[in-house]
Amino acid sequence: MTVSVPEGLRLDVNLSILFTELPLLDRPAAAKAAGFDAVEFWWPFETSTPGDAEVTRFVRAIRDAGVRLAGLNFAAGDMPAGDRGLVSLPRRSGEFRESLPIAIGIAQELGCRAFNALYGNRIDGTDPAEQDEIGAENLAIAARAAGDIGAVVLLEPVSGVAAYPLRTAADALAVLDRVQREDHGWNLRLLADLYHLTVNGDDLDAVIATHTGRIGHVQIADAPGRNEPGTGSVDLAGHLGKLAANGYSGYVGLEYQPSGASADSFGWLSQTTKELHD
Repeated sequence: MTVSVPEGLRLDVNLSILFTELPLLDRPAAAKAAGFDAVEFWWPFETSTPGDAEVTRFVRAIRDAGVRLAGLNFAAGDMPAGDRGLVSLPRRSGEFRESLPIAIGIAQELGCRAFNALYGNRIDGTDPAEQDEIGAENLAIAARAAGDIGAVVLLEPVSGVAAYPLRTAADALAVLDRVQREDHGWNLRLLADLYHLTVNGDDLDAVIATHTGRIGHVQIADAPGRNEPGTGSVDLAGHLGKLAANGYSGYVGLEYQPSGASADSFGWLSQTTKELHD
């Protein structure tokens, strides 16, 4: 099965989930060799405060590969261990805030204008209202920092972790509405990961019809399985077509787990799409 990505939408490759068979700093060049001009990353460092040399190596790897950094996560904790962000964690929000100037500096170097702020899991014994209060405060701080360079801050519903409280588009938008009411966060947007929304039972057609104007970034994988498009049952071509028809013209991040080698996982792209994005 092939999938045609509508003209006007731009593809990028998430190099925190694709090309992981390579060292992190080799992945941008591999994405370029596979025909892509843009990439995105989760937080690419082991700590929220990497040293200057480590940041410089990361920036150089992307610049030398000749690709654009289309998206970057703020520090999100230990993702393999189950963390899903620091935004709403009272005892760890300092780590989140420390990552902001580092991410902003990287973005200024590479032209990135979209940051993903993973909200964080609920903590046993901590009042959810307390978490939501610090979450709103941290999103406002992040939005102001990103706004200084004309960038947006994204909030993402996530599947697979029961403690993560934002599961639907409505969940995430309710948080953004609160921040915007209290702090006028003009540059807060929804990250619409079509895989996560599907797995969580959200109505993609309704989300697209109602909220396209609030979507700042899109990511795709098929479901079930979170593999490349065409391996599951999600009508990704149809949903992307509706997004484009409703005015979305941003990046579509390929955030899937390849069934085999990453470089061999792009056969689902139609020839027309390949010609548009090569």
